[in-house]
Amino acid sequence: MIKLIVLDVDGCLTDGKIIYSAQGDEIKAFHVKDGLAIASWIKLGHDVAIITGRNSDIVARRAKELGIAHLFQGVKNKDVVLEALRIKLHLQWEHIAAIGDDLNDYKMLRRVGLSFTPKDGSIYIQECVHHTLNRSGGAGAVREMIEYILKENNEEGDFVALWQ
Repeated sequence: MIKLIVLDVDGCLTDGKIIYSAQGDEIKAFHVKDGLAIASWIKLGHDVAIITGRNSDIVARRAKELGIAHLFQGVKNKDVVLEALRIKLHLQWEHIAAIGDDLNDYKMLRRVGLSFTPKDGSIYIQECVHHTLNRSGGAGAVREMIEYILKENNEEGDFVALWQ
């Protein structure tokens, strides 16, 4: 059973574009359906972690909005950070799922029990993950991943019941 999902940001929670305003502010767009699935996953008593290579106040804000307790930004070695979190949460690798889209996610994706990449993930990542999703990053790929895991965990009924 998957108990922790690990999310990359750029290219998974977003479409990978980084937009700067004339004032130098960074802009990112998140998909609301991903957010609802993440918040529901947490309501079911599971954990979520964001592990990202960049630093962004926007990502910190989104994590707070969704109730994500484990946020790691500016990470160069995602697998090392995930190993420390795995130990802290007393989890085995088979209880962890992750989504990533590019080479900086490779080591992390190879370690987890269930790995995903969006439809537009790097070909090198598509070759190493368990599942390439039908949706692109920022277009509901994380929602698709969570629904797949809910089915595998036999928790679809609990997920829907949260909203009935």
